[in-house]
Amino acid sequence: MAGRYGRPRSFLRMRSLAGQVFLLQVAIVVLIVAAAVAALVLQSRADSEREARNRSVAVAETFANAPGTEAALRSPDPTAVLQPKAEAARKGSGVDFIVVTGRDLIRYTHPLPDRIGKKFVGEVEPALRGHVVTEEIDGTIGPLVQAVVPVFGPGGKVIGLVSAGITIKNVSGVTEGQFPLLFGSAAGILLLTTGGTALVTRRLKRQTHGLGPTEMTRMYEHHDAVLHSVREGVLIVGGDGRLLLANDEARRLLGLPPDVDGRPVEELGLDPGTTGLLTSGRSATDEVHSVGDRLLAVSQRSTDRNGGPPGSVTTLRDTTELQALTGKAALARGRLKLLYDAGTEIGTALDVVRTCEELAEFATSRFADYATVDLAEGVLRGEEPTAVRAGTEGLRRSAFSGMREDTGLYPLGSVIRFLPSTQIGAGLLRGDAVLDTDLTLRSGWQQQHPERAERIMESGFHSLMAVPMRARGVMLGVAMFWRAQKPEPFEDEDLSVAEELVARAAVSIDNARRYSREHNVAVTLQRSLLPQGLPDQSAIDAAYRYLPAQAGLGGLGGVGGDWFDIIPLPGARVALVVGDVVGHGLHAAATMGRLRTAVHNFSTLDLPPDELLWHLDELVARIDQDESAEGSEGGGGVTGATCLYAIYDPVSGRCSMARAGHLQPVIVGPDGSAAFADVPGGPPLGLGGMPFETLDMRIPENSRLVLYTDGLVEERHRDIDEGLELLRGTLAGHPDRTPEETCEAVLRVLVPARARDDVALLVGRTLRLAAENVAEWDVPSDPSAVAEVRAQVSRKLTEWDLAEEAFTTELILSELVTNSIRYATGPIRVRLLRDRTLICEVSDRSSTSPHLRQAATTDEGGRGLFLVAQLAERWGTRYTDDGGKVIWTEQVLQPGMNGPV
Repeated sequence: MAGRYGRPRSFLRMRSLAGQVFLLQVAIVVLIVAAAVAALVLQSRADSEREARNRSVAVAETFANAPGTEAALRSPDPTAVLQPKAEAARKGSGVDFIVVTGRDLIRYTHPLPDRIGKKFVGEVEPALRGHVVTEEIDGTIGPLVQAVVPVFGPGGKVIGLVSAGITIKNVSGVTEGQFPLLFGSAAGILLLTTGGTALVTRRLKRQTHGLGPTEMTRMYEHHDAVLHSVREGVLIVGGDGRLLLANDEARRLLGLPPDVDGRPVEELGLDPGTTGLLTSGRSATDEVHSVGDRLLAVSQRSTDRNGGPPGSVTTLRDTTELQALTGKAALARGRLKLLYDAGTEIGTALDVVRTCEELAEFATSRFADYATVDLAEGVLRGEEPTAVRAGTEGLRRSAFSGMREDTGLYPLGSVIRFLPSTQIGAGLLRGDAVLDTDLTLRSGWQQQHPERAERIMESGFHSLMAVPMRARGVMLGVAMFWRAQKPEPFEDEDLSVAEELVARAAVSIDNARRYSREHNVAVTLQRSLLPQGLPDQSAIDAAYRYLPAQAGLGGLGGVGGDWFDIIPLPGARVALVVGDVVGHGLHAAATMGRLRTAVHNFSTLDLPPDELLWHLDELVARIDQDESAEGSEGGGGVTGATCLYAIYDPVSGRCSMARAGHLQPVIVGPDGSAAFADVPGGPPLGLGGMPFETLDMRIPENSRLVLYTDGLVEERHRDIDEGLELLRGTLAGHPDRTPEETCEAVLRVLVPARARDDVALLVGRTLRLAAENVAEWDVPSDPSAVAEVRAQVSRKLTEWDLAEEAFTTELILSELVTNSIRYATGPIRVRLLRDRTLICEVSDRSSTSPHLRQAATTDEGGRGLFLVAQLAERWGTRYTDDGGKVIWTEQVLQPGMNGPV
């Protein structure tokens, strides 16, 4: 090819591109091989020195530590012993000498006998201190490396030195013997790479056809054609700020005349921004510059990189149409961003009013100056929405957002009835949005309230959007957006965004409305199931607290399954109950109500605590079976129910307690000491198969029984043991606190501001029935004893100022005592209690309970209990621990007749 274009083929001249590449590659290969050989030689030298050092240290240490070396040094003639051994070790290890000296450095051994007895020369001070010394010296046999090692005697004292040395040439001889092979390999590599380079160069030469001046000219012509035909402007500016090259596209985009080559850039008539960029020479990427009616994306790079000529090359792209499309895309992206932000900022809480406020605040922070939200009254109450009729049904202003409040707009809480004759009222009837771009035209909107309209205009309002709020096809209200500070009026695009924004907010408001309805139902149910107050009783002075879980943190707005109760029992006794159904919501509240009702029913049987919990456990198990069989929603029945049941008797001060999976109560003594009652633990309700045990104990008067649920002591960031100890510490040391003060102190210390679980707390201060209000008699099992009992009872009632009740009481006791004498065995005992009622109790050892029946006209008996039931307010039977029973009655006392506690 070179011959075709008239160029000589001389290889030595190397004028072709392929020849220059060949010479460059050969030079690189020679340099690499030379560097590799030099590196190997240097590495060989370093390895020889290291090997000499290591070998001399190893031989010296071995000989110094060899058996007999220490003894030989202490012998009368060390040379006679050590010289033969040193020579044998020297020849065996390949070192040049092994010299042994004493501490005075006099040689005992040496390869040359005439050197024995002379002083050793070298750095020995560190060796005499017990260190190993290595050094490189130029000896009589040439450069060598010697090591000096101490020989230690008894007590670690240095008694001599051993020096071993080897010349560098003896070590490097092996490596230097490999140099012929090394240099031969290097030469082979050089020849091989040179041959490969020649092959590559030959191929390059064939592919480039031996490029010369003609070929370069033709290549330039091709490049020039491409440069001027591309749809991208190219400018090349020299280091002196003159235009060197401008292709046809650049001339068209910049409007340059034909004779601009060589002229300074400042004289091209370009805008200052573009001129400054071209003359600065700085790098730029897709900078947008306005040139005439075009938007150009300008990129610029310096040409003096890698040794090139000074200057810069600039490319220009016409992005006018692209910018228009980009603007539309940016507008759509901004709209999507606004709706996305609305999804995260509106509807954060299941609260209707709060959601309206979030909508208004979001609108005023983005595209409106003022925003209002008006809702139907039923929606605010959580009711199912109905069709909103403008003019007949008012909308309550639920949210307002804006810089000022004195603008003429309806204030918060106002009820607004939009007139059907106005645009907004008509739009509400149709369900259409309304856009009024110029309020100053007074297109009818001012008819709603002319006086307010004047104030609105005075405040600078000039544009309005009213968007009906719809959810599930029903109108909830209307959202209105106003502009006063921003001079631009609302446009159709703004209305489209507002409609989407309000549609999303309407869904959140409807969800909040439905939540409010469900929450109100659950709260109403829960409040109806919990005690509404404290019953009348004289056994304890009680106080209680119930705190639902914080809405949003626990279940359905904090509605839970914790409950408590105080149940008066016969004999002036009282039952204290605390229970917990795990979970929240309607199911937990309903289950709690069922269990509380069951406890009330079982307590009427006057069962001891362990038996009552056993019956309650059976009931829960049956409830679980029924709900599982029916496949009820919530599918798990009563899960995790616990209960603590305690009975306190103010006459004896005895307290019986049993628990089913519940936490132990705290008993605070009259002296202020607080301790957990050791009530035997039982399984949670519903598991079955395990009996419950009762703790019986006497509690001093003015003690406090503290019953609670786990929500009081268990908290997310606090261990339950820590919470129990904190509860005990809070209760201890305050004997003078009332139950109310105790409740307040406990809640203040243990319950956080936003509790995740509901809390039930019951505190009862124990009271005692005064001894003068109790009367007891033992009755012989003899019918004649009935008269004596009646007489004693009459005297006691007279003493109590209850003479008016004597006749009725005598009749009741006569019938009860007579039945016991007739049908029971063992001792009979009568007890009278003067409390809020007059209580009569007859106890015997029989477990047979009397039954009320309707006697026939021909029956001679069977009317005694019927008579008792007519005379007494209440009556019943309870069983005692010794297998007997107590039949009791209660009679209502007139006001002022009940005895003090």
